[in-house]
Amino acid sequence: MSSFPFKSCVFSGLLLAVLLPAAQQPSSNLASGFRASGDVPAPAAAQPVITNELRGDIFMARKMYRDAIDMYRTGPADSAVLANKIGIAFHQMSQLELARKNYQLAIKLNPRYSEAINNLGTIAYSQKSYRRAISLYKRALRFTTPSASIYSNLGSAYFARKDYKQATAYYQQALQLDPDVFEHHSSFGTLMQERDVEERAIYHLYMAKMYAQNGSNERALIYLRKALEEGVKDREKISKMPEFASLKTDPGFLQLLAENPKPL
Repeated sequence: MSSFPFKSCVFSGLLLAVLLPAAQQPSSNLASGFRASGDVPAPAAAQPVITNELRGDIFMARKMYRDAIDMYRTGPADSAVLANKIGIAFHQMSQLELARKNYQLAIKLNPRYSEAINNLGTIAYSQKSYRRAISLYKRALRFTTPSASIYSNLGSAYFARKDYKQATAYYQQALQLDPDVFEHHSSFGTLMQERDVEERAIYHLYMAKMYAQNGSNERALIYLRKALEEGVKDREKISKMPEFASLKTDPGFLQLLAENPKPL
């Protein structure tokens, strides 16, 4: 089965001072060690507090997952947030059982923790328990504001069950919340975003349709080319599909149909 890599929303809160060199101290134009009358002392720069959790986040950003886990484990054992982050680190290393146990611990510590509930859903999805995944994703939505990532996950789960109507509806909701939801490429965060789909050609065709309907013609053409290169069926019907009505006179669309890329 071909699969797309996991994606997730990026950790917020990484301090800029951690990523940039320390600011240079203001220089004085007096070499004698005293200030001229009227000079106002510059305030001392606040030093960032580097916690072990923040160190763990930095290790995650660098894909140093073992080191991240070690940092997170120095924190409070009753922290749902840390349990979820440890779960993600194991998840990124494909140690799904350990990831599942940590997500479950996070939910036990905080039953309304939508990120951990969603992430547990991605474990169910990866094990092809799509009905279970759908249940968890919907449960996660009850405890958070509308989330493009979770709606995207729901769409993928319905797509895997070949319920393309429901899949499209949830994908459209995800796009409305975040037009770039399917283009994110971050590999760490507090919320896992599923990308595994078995029928890649059909998936890319549906993505092309959605982008066309949303007026994102360039992305629609990119996904349509992928669908054609992956051997999508009924390609001769594409020009007549109502979802592509807005592209009928688009030079890129006409050229792509004329090229009719063969399956790779």
